[in-house]
Amino acid sequence: MTEPASKLPAIAFAMMPSRTQHVLTSELIQRLDTVGRVLDAAPMERFDDERARKLLGETEILITGWGSPPIDAAALARAPHLKLVAHAAGTVKGLIEDSLFDRRISVSHAAQANALPVAEFTLAAIIFAGKKVFRFRDIYVADRHRGRTQPMQSQSIGNYCRTVGIIGASRIGRRVIELLAPFDYKILLCDPMVDDTDARRLGVEKTELDALMARADIVSLHAPSLPATRHLVDAQRLSLMKPGATFINTARGALVDEAALLATLKTGRIDAIIDVTDPEIPEPSSAFYELPNVFLTPHIAGAVGLERTRLGEMAVEEVVRFIEGKSLLYEIRRDDLARMA
Repeated sequence: MTEPASKLPAIAFAMMPSRTQHVLTSELIQRLDTVGRVLDAAPMERFDDERARKLLGETEILITGWGSPPIDAAALARAPHLKLVAHAAGTVKGLIEDSLFDRRISVSHAAQANALPVAEFTLAAIIFAGKKVFRFRDIYVADRHRGRTQPMQSQSIGNYCRTVGIIGASRIGRRVIELLAPFDYKILLCDPMVDDTDARRLGVEKTELDALMARADIVSLHAPSLPATRHLVDAQRLSLMKPGATFINTARGALVDEAALLATLKTGRIDAIIDVTDPEIPEPSSAFYELPNVFLTPHIAGAVGLERTRLGEMAVEEVVRFIEGKSLLYEIRRDDLARMA
């Protein structure tokens, strides 16, 4: 027997529409409205106005996304019936507080969905780095003939039997390792949480960070940004990299001592593919914009455009599981926050 509409759990949204196009498609909202009661398809962008007061007063399930206001004590006081926060994005740091767990409100996130495009971007970056694609492009475009690029093809470049170093067996790091499996790479991994058994299962060689930096032709960073990992990659570790090696960062800018990275890059000894910086947008005078051995992108490795729909799909699946009384697949508990990026 179908539940009366008034008995279905009330669902509301909180996110910034300008940043979350494609996350919640009309089909996903319709699905939510069959298992619950969507109070308003338009998301809240603040929790302190009259509209939010009315919506939060009824909300039992809140689906959040990029640009959501923080769910602090004041917001929780306006949401007495809240039972689940399903975050249709990655990290929930800055979004939730301990007081939410004190109320035994369940929390889920879609970090696994956001990991997929980051890993795909990283795979492309590794392949292009191995073949020195950006160097070839720049020289070819500048010369408009192949006088310099033809001899470059005889150099020790390409992706056959190259060594890739992965720093961090995170969701993204593990997915990158999976994507690299069909290729002829030797994969090194540095992660203190991975033991030898897990390393064998992953098909990688476990090693210390300094050894990884010294041995890898391409180094890809996938560690969480925590106080303990700030400037994990510093001047000393950058100095260990081989001449001609490539450093890739799709994780967080704070993991790298950027002054040291820029100083190293200015020597021309290594290349870099950089998607994240600290600050998030470099100063207009930053050498990141000018150096020929840097390929800089504006934090696009994660979900953009149609890739964002995966985030909404994962959040909706968690909502459905919650309503059906099943365990959440991507639940976050209080203790998880300290280890999350």
